[in-house]
Amino acid sequence: MELLKEIAKDKLVVMVTHNPELAEKYSTRIVRLLDGKIVSDSNPYTEKEEQVEKVRHKKISMSFLTALSLSFNNLKTKKGRTLLTAFAGSIGIIGIALILSLSTGMSTYISDVQKETMAAYPITISDEAIDVSGIMGLRAEIVGEIRGENETESEERTEVYADYTDIETSEKLSSSIVENNLTEFKKYLDDPDSDIHQYLGENGIVYTYDVDFSVYSYDADGNLIDSDSEVGESSSGITGSSQNGIMSRLASTSGLGGSQAGASNFSQLMADADGKAVSPTITDSYDVLYGAWPEEYNEVVLVLNEDNALSAGTLYQLGLITEEQYEDAVEKIQDGGEADEISFDYEDICNHTFYLVAACDHYAENENGTFTYMEDSTLYEEELLENAVELKITGIIRPKEDAQNAGITTSVAYTPELTDYIISHTDESAVILAQEADSEVNVLTGMEFETADDAEKAADAKEYLSALGVSEKASFYKLMMYYASSNAEADSASAQQQAGMAAGNMPTDENSMAAALDAWLANDPDQEILVKVYDEYIAGSSYEDNMKAFGKVSYDAPADISIYTDSFENKDAIADCIERYNENAPEDARITYTDYVGMLTSSITTIIDGISYALIAFVAISLVVSCIMIGIITHISVMERTKEIGILRALGASKRNISQVFNAETFIIGCCAGVLGIGMSLVAIIPINAVLQNLTGITGLEAQLPVSSAAILIALSIVLTIISGLLPAKKAARQDPVIALRTE
Repeated sequence: MELLKEIAKDKLVVMVTHNPELAEKYSTRIVRLLDGKIVSDSNPYTEKEEQVEKVRHKKISMSFLTALSLSFNNLKTKKGRTLLTAFAGSIGIIGIALILSLSTGMSTYISDVQKETMAAYPITISDEAIDVSGIMGLRAEIVGEIRGENETESEERTEVYADYTDIETSEKLSSSIVENNLTEFKKYLDDPDSDIHQYLGENGIVYTYDVDFSVYSYDADGNLIDSDSEVGESSSGITGSSQNGIMSRLASTSGLGGSQAGASNFSQLMADADGKAVSPTITDSYDVLYGAWPEEYNEVVLVLNEDNALSAGTLYQLGLITEEQYEDAVEKIQDGGEADEISFDYEDICNHTFYLVAACDHYAENENGTFTYMEDSTLYEEELLENAVELKITGIIRPKEDAQNAGITTSVAYTPELTDYIISHTDESAVILAQEADSEVNVLTGMEFETADDAEKAADAKEYLSALGVSEKASFYKLMMYYASSNAEADSASAQQQAGMAAGNMPTDENSMAAALDAWLANDPDQEILVKVYDEYIAGSSYEDNMKAFGKVSYDAPADISIYTDSFENKDAIADCIERYNENAPEDARITYTDYVGMLTSSITTIIDGISYALIAFVAISLVVSCIMIGIITHISVMERTKEIGILRALGASKRNISQVFNAETFIIGCCAGVLGIGMSLVAIIPINAVLQNLTGITGLEAQLPVSSAAILIALSIVLTIISGLLPAKKAARQDPVIALRTE
């Protein structure tokens, strides 16, 4: 009756049915309703004939807002049933929301794991690489051939036989070491139109250069310590551990020496995509205990372990403890005791200074224009430290708990700006400029890199030995004595000459040995020995070898290229890009690398895909169940209102009017069901996350429902409710009004 009042008050036009009896009965009621009165059905049709005629010929125009208002008023009279209907309709939404929450949480966790994994293990391409897949395939092929040949024989063997598989494969496997042309590949990467850029992650592409330098510092006793010195070894000299012994000294003077590429306790901090500042991947993985991250080229950061400590050996190499303190600790531990506790204030640590010496600064220019590698602290310490870069510790950091990308492997780390400084400083050094001025002559020896015959080799060797210092001549004298004693099959003249060299009292001091070598050189030395000296200690060096020993680095030729992605899928896409690059590149410019992460994550990707498909299947099933449930409930609601729909039709309401009223009602029910479902899902997520934390122990895994998904689910609830009610509504609207009115 409320609905009829609203229709009457809004003067919604109804057209009376063609049945005269119903027209007389209900038209009179509508007219009385228009006057605000409700009369009995016995009132004659003639009382308001004019009004009835007007109503009979009026046309209905019902807006959706009017239908919405009518439906809302109707639902208010049935609050309990409306709430139960909305709850029933929300069950499917709750199921979908919870599954989406778990799926979103799992996807977010997997995405974070992938991003962290790829940040720690990028696709790394080095200038020299080993084709691991090729090695494995080659070995399997050779083993298969051998087993195939011995298959019939093995059944009859009753003894132990030797397996020569390793010997047969060793020669072939050596060819698996390839050199990558990173210069050409860098051009491809630097091209903004390269398709590889669309798959790059937050850190982009990072180029690494082998800058060569040594780092020194003074300990508490005033001794200069090389950070590459052997632990416990006395470091009274500037010599690094790689330069100990006669052979290494001889090698260094011929251009093969110099310290190793970079100091062992020092490494560059991972740069961001621009290659300048420290990457957020690193800064987010460490706690700054004191100070701040370095920014300038001469600033470094000290990296502690999880226990706020550094190994005693590292402390010694960095000059923070003395050799005596270290050896005392070793002695006490070996005797079964405990070493003294040593600790430092953060401020005291940051006041410690390091001295960085670039590889080019290890070479001093001689009066004749050649250069000598400086290794003796008593002679060259002052000269070395004069050009050294003083490195200041600006901060002390420690890995965060459960940090996934705490990838600094050294105790001290420096900024990319220091790498740029070393490259620029090296380019301007005297030894580099001298070698670049004449690429045919070795600036270390003053002789040409290439020698035609043995006579020239002997002459160059004699000249080289004559120009050596006292210590180097003494070392070579010992070497000549070794040749004299071991060369028993030499010809008589050579034997006599070598014996003559060894005759008399054996000199013991450096000056005497150097004089003996000079006397031997002046006495027409044997050409064979000089050629041997040339081949073993002078030859082999080239212009490129010298430039590398001097620390020359080109920005166009990185030592390593690290390509970062944020997911396994993008990593696979980048691998495809590299494959396409190799297809179009010349053979000498093709890239070989080993995708170790791909080997490890192939099975993980399969599992992740399986879980995702399973969640999608659950969501699909929930959608189907929800549609069926809402359709049944809505169909029941429509059937209960069939008589009401019949009355509206009898009053002249069109089928479209009936659909509007019904759609408005299902719209309201759908909104209620969606909002109720989302609200209950958000409440249920709280205990679900608690259970997930207890069962998995993974702090980063938690269910979460995105706002966009919640809005979509509410819209989906409305759409499903309306769709589910369309067929029942149309069926009811098509019924004959007389039959609909008789429905109980």
